[in-house]
Amino acid sequence: MTLAILAVAGVASIFLFALKGVLDQVPDVIDSASRARDAWHRFRRKVDEQPTTATVVEMPPRGDEKQPPAAA
Repeated sequence: MTLAILAVAGVASIFLFALKGVLDQVPDVIDSASRARDAWHRFRRKVDEQPTTATVVEMPPRGDEKQPPAAA
């Protein structure tokens, strides 16, 4: 009888330990899901936006197009 009580207590403690481990990960999973959702919304917003010619910015010339420095 004592052995059965110890076995049940052991199984219960292992179950509680595993349950605590799973519950400790819940906040990280929720944070990760919200970051993934935000990234998906940003991605979809960029895909939905159609680039116009007004949004294209050309870089001004650098002015150092003479000759590259010689290798030593």
